[in-house]
Amino acid sequence: MAYNLCAFAVKIIINFNFMKISKILLLCIIILLCTHIKIDAQDTLKMTIEQTEEQFLENNLLLLAERCHISIADAAIVQAKLLNNPTIGVSDINFWTSNATAVEANNNPPIQFSVELEQVIRTAGKRKKLMNLEKVSKEIAVQEFEAFLLGLKTELRITLHETIYLQSYVEIIKIQKDAISNLVEVYKAQTSVGNIAKSELIRLQSSLIELETEENEVRTELNKQYKELKGLLNIKPEITISILPTLTSTKNPDEMHITELLEMAQTSRPEFLLSDLSVKYNEKLLALEKAQRSPDIALSVNYDRYGGVWKNFVGVGISLDLPVFNLNQGNIKIAKFQIEQSNYNAEYQKNEIYHEIIELFNNYKMNYQFYNKLMDNDFSEDLEEMLNAYSRNFLNKNINMLEYIDFMYAYKTTKQAILVAKKNVDTSFAELQFSLNYDF
Repeated sequence: MAYNLCAFAVKIIINFNFMKISKILLLCIIILLCTHIKIDAQDTLKMTIEQTEEQFLENNLLLLAERCHISIADAAIVQAKLLNNPTIGVSDINFWTSNATAVEANNNPPIQFSVELEQVIRTAGKRKKLMNLEKVSKEIAVQEFEAFLLGLKTELRITLHETIYLQSYVEIIKIQKDAISNLVEVYKAQTSVGNIAKSELIRLQSSLIELETEENEVRTELNKQYKELKGLLNIKPEITISILPTLTSTKNPDEMHITELLEMAQTSRPEFLLSDLSVKYNEKLLALEKAQRSPDIALSVNYDRYGGVWKNFVGVGISLDLPVFNLNQGNIKIAKFQIEQSNYNAEYQKNEIYHEIIELFNNYKMNYQFYNKLMDNDFSEDLEEMLNAYSRNFLNKNINMLEYIDFMYAYKTTKQAILVAKKNVDTSFAELQFSLNYDF
């Protein structure tokens, strides 16, 4: 439509003999108008499940923020590699001198001062141990990002399946609304001439109102899902989106073996790796805390001018803490208890994941079998033809109002049951994939 409007306007400009400048100005206005129409037409985004996942990986703000933790961990490793800065100090500055020194300096009083340069050297491999600790921290950051990504992806997929279900259910309600609306119009005409009792018209109108009320409730829930999707995909609020239902491939649970699934999770689920890394981190921390018992050494070079017996004095020095009272005993004990604690937590986490996988597998198997049982029945394919047939028979007085309303209820209930079963299969399959961190 926008294209036809623009083409028509251009033809008008060409046919009329305006001045060149006027033609150019009008053409610019039309181009802007067409561009605006095109932009408005693109405000509704129709996306497949695959397209939404691509946009999610590129634009999700929470995902981008979480990825920064890996860069922060890299920076911490760089920081751990750095040596301590040397320190320099100037002291004992004296701007006044005695007469003896003044005469010696030919009335050019020398300034007395001293300079000290100090460098602290970390002992017992503390720098290397700190680097190893930060490297484990980076591994933890990577696995935490993977776990966060996995959780958000699962949330996205569940939201998508819920959205597709609601969109499809709205279409079913619309089909019923159209059928009953047509009957209402016919009954209004027949009621006006006295062929049909008004009570039957009111009964049909009541059914129509019930459908409209249910449609509003479903659309309200659908708007909520759209809001969640826009947040996950980082889409502007004013843009309308629609998810195209595509055939999602699910795996037959009879082809899966629970022992293989449990073994698969051990190497792919981020939480397994995180629990092991937590133990590893505390072991590295214990090694660092033990190294803290060894005192660091401070090497210094000192220059003193006119501060003592010699006119210019250069000396070297060494200093270190005496490990008499503080041997870092408390922190070493804390690190040991943290290792024990992380071992318990790791075992608990693994058991929880095992139980979760078995539960989700059983749920998926049940939903898969139920959905296939529904789809094996041919009656689901005959519902549309029966809907038209019941509407015709009702108009022809072959069936009564009660029979027609009962069928309409059965039609909607059956269609909804199929949609819910399909949603449950897709959702439980997505949750099973999440528990394994594996796309079948």
